[in-house]
Amino acid sequence: MIPTAKLDRLLDRFHAVEAELASGAGGAGFVKLSKEHAELSPVVEVVREYRKVQDDLAGAEALIADPKTDSEMRGLAEEERAELKQRFEKVEHDLRIKLLPKDAADSSNAIIEIRAGTGGDEAALFAADLLEMYTRYCSLQGWRTELMSRTDSDLGGIKEAVLDVTGQGAFARLKFESGVHRVQRVPVTEAQGRIHTSAATVAVLPEAEDVDIHIDEKDLRIDVFRAQGAGGQHVNKTESAVRVTHLPTGIAIAQQTEKSQHKNKAAAMKMLRAKLFEIERERIDSARASERKSMVGSGDRSERIRTYNFPQGRVTDHRINLTLYKLDRIISGDDLGEIIDALVAQDQADRLAAMEAEG
Repeated sequence: MIPTAKLDRLLDRFHAVEAELASGAGGAGFVKLSKEHAELSPVVEVVREYRKVQDDLAGAEALIADPKTDSEMRGLAEEERAELKQRFEKVEHDLRIKLLPKDAADSSNAIIEIRAGTGGDEAALFAADLLEMYTRYCSLQGWRTELMSRTDSDLGGIKEAVLDVTGQGAFARLKFESGVHRVQRVPVTEAQGRIHTSAATVAVLPEAEDVDIHIDEKDLRIDVFRAQGAGGQHVNKTESAVRVTHLPTGIAIAQQTEKSQHKNKAAAMKMLRAKLFEIERERIDSARASERKSMVGSGDRSERIRTYNFPQGRVTDHRINLTLYKLDRIISGDDLGEIIDALVAQDQADRLAAMEAEG
């Protein structure tokens, strides 16, 4: 059974947040409260269902135990009790999942960085495939995507790309994509039909809000230069491209997608905030070594997380030993959610088992 006091505290907090929002709090406080309300609402809904089923079950038990209950009514109550017990087990499991400690960044928007790894032109073509896969998947979730930057390779692939994803729960689901993605297929440049193995790295960062990360202007160096197109042609003749360097960390972000210097600076700052936010998250997470031993959700970019084998039409996620023979639908983004659902479920099961082991 889940402790009553824990559920009471959660409901009290939810009512307090509702009251504060109704009082008309503004500014950053309102944004923070709205975020907390959105996170608590689905949990409170399950708590209320849990308590209702619990009360209904107690009522059925009382009816069965009452010597004044006639045999027909007792029979109906026993049938209802059996159904309620099954329902209670499911609702209790759902509630335990909802009560698991959440990654503070789960409600954030996401920034996906894709870079071609080993494999030359074939790796760049695969990186382009991944970009299309994520763009399509995000579209199916109803999330908005914006290409922040893209560096093309000679054969139509990409050396690197950065995709901004805006939508409820974007980071919570996409964070499992961080790591090395490996492809096995016959490259278009391969005359003898030999299968090559190439790789691309994916890094998914939570988008940091202004309230998450404060950046001091004196810690920045802003350089402007002319945007360059493919082959060295100028995209425009003004110095619209911007490079923002964060002096304490040495992180430098160059942005030239927009024609406006102001927009390029804003995009570079968004990326910088995300990177600094991720550094801070990793610093905090390093204190939780036991969690980081889990393969699912570890976010270790050096580990090979998935293989896309074109000759066999299969995709294997190595963290959960899941193999699906529907490569076309996964690489198109249509069925990528099936892998992400499995990763989310495994992550929840692992964390639930760890929490129960701790007592």
